[in-house]
Amino acid sequence: MQMPIEMTFPLWGLAILILWAIVLVIALLITRIRHLSAGGTIKDFGTPNDESLLWRLLRAHSNLIENLTLYAGVVFLLTWRAVSGTAVDLLIVAYTGFRILHSVIHIARIDPIFRLLCLAIQLGCLVALTGLAVF
Repeated sequence: MQMPIEMTFPLWGLAILILWAIVLVIALLITRIRHLSAGGTIKDFGTPNDESLLWRLLRAHSNLIENLTLYAGVVFLLTWRAVSGTAVDLLIVAYTGFRILHSVIHIARIDPIFRLLCLAIQLGCLVALTGLAVF
């Protein structure tokens, strides 16, 4: 029988982002139920409208899921190759924090330039983590 892998920073980051995705789904469900209860229609769910909390939640969740696949791949590489250390831990914390901040900025309709900055930092973290995992 194989021993279980201990929870590393990359795995904790993955767990946190999965929980964040669940929080966004719950927020989206609550918002949809409220929308329908107020007389809104299902057609409104997919209508692009940055003024609509429904749309912003949907986009924040979709964007998180799109990026989660990349992050999960990097976690797999790091775990499989047993790559760890302070640099990995700091990059994981930065990636996870800026990934969540990206969603919050999107949902709260804060200036999109901050969302772009968060995305650039996340991308830099992923590239660096991939490099550490591969080389």
